[in-house]
Amino acid sequence: MLLSMRKKTKYIPGILASLLIMTAQPVWAAGPPEPSILSNPLALTLMILMALLLIIIGILANILIGAADVKLKKRNKPSSNKPVAAASLILVLLLASSSLFAQDAAGTADAANTAVKTIGGMSASTFYIMVTVLFLELFIIIALLINIKFLLKTEKEKLATAVETEEVKANRLSWWDRFNKLSPVSEEADLDLGHDYDGIRELDNRLPPWWLYGFYLCIIFAGIYLWRFHVSHTGPSSKQEYERSVARADAKIQEYLKQKGESVDENTVTLLTSADDIQAGKTIFMDPAKCPACHGTDGGGNAVGPNLTDDYWIYGGSIKTIFKTIKYGANNGMKSWKDELSAKQMAQVASYIKSLRGTKPANPKAPQGELYKEEAAPAAPAADSTAADAKKIAMNN
Repeated sequence: MLLSMRKKTKYIPGILASLLIMTAQPVWAAGPPEPSILSNPLALTLMILMALLLIIIGILANILIGAADVKLKKRNKPSSNKPVAAASLILVLLLASSSLFAQDAAGTADAANTAVKTIGGMSASTFYIMVTVLFLELFIIIALLINIKFLLKTEKEKLATAVETEEVKANRLSWWDRFNKLSPVSEEADLDLGHDYDGIRELDNRLPPWWLYGFYLCIIFAGIYLWRFHVSHTGPSSKQEYERSVARADAKIQEYLKQKGESVDENTVTLLTSADDIQAGKTIFMDPAKCPACHGTDGGGNAVGPNLTDDYWIYGGSIKTIFKTIKYGANNGMKSWKDELSAKQMAQVASYIKSLRGTKPANPKAPQGELYKEEAAPAAPAADSTAADAKKIAMNN
């Protein structure tokens, strides 16, 4: 409908121009002595009305076409015969007006004998043509208004449908929103508390169920924890848990070091007497890069190191002192072996050195240091008489 209306309105200027020419022909046919039609007030008023209505038609047509411009561009295809059709229509109207005004001119030749019929000082045919043009313009204006109203109604319905669709989408909650019991966007106005902080509004939304249930479980757990650890004391305290953890860790460390032979130090080392340990210590001692360079292969000593087979010792002859000397070295040039030998290996070497006491090296070095005497092993403590009596009673019973 809009397309057909646009096609019709484009011929309006040509039609109006033809009608104006038709109104002017009687004046030209009558000859120069006839007065101009523009001198007639009625004709001038009608022409002004036609011009005003024509302007209104142009404005309304532009509004209508502009509102439906996208649709018209898609549907309107250029045609080369439109200008020809418009020109043909205008030409036909001009020819019709020429024949009409020719009759008016013939009638004016008898004006002296017969009275010419006029309306408001202008010929009746001219008046009726102008009035027809006015009614035609009014009809076109009414048609344009109806089309504009129809277009606005259609656009309003489309807009309402789009808004409704957007509201439906906005109110459609995802499974996550339904799980959290969130309110749709359309209800935000009812939830607004009126607090606005830099564009961030405060809403009275309910907390998600999972958050509330988690909070309730925390309260229950806190009550149980308080009762067990701080009221009934059926569970270990934080300090007790720490001490137990440290004890378990120390036990694991000691077990590991025991397996690796690293639990021995200068305070806990004891004399090893097994053949395997002695042989292992001898193998380490006889390594040319280690002990023989200073003490000889038989432990008799040389210019650098002392004799290890006698009872005289510079730094002490106990197993612990020898272990310490091997581990940390000495001021006389004895190097520290703790970075090259493990604690177990140093204990084996110290035990092998203790086994060299009393042997006869080939070239023993003169004694150095102080005489060392082995300390007697401590006697076993006397048995507790009370414990012995209790044991006897238990055995008799």
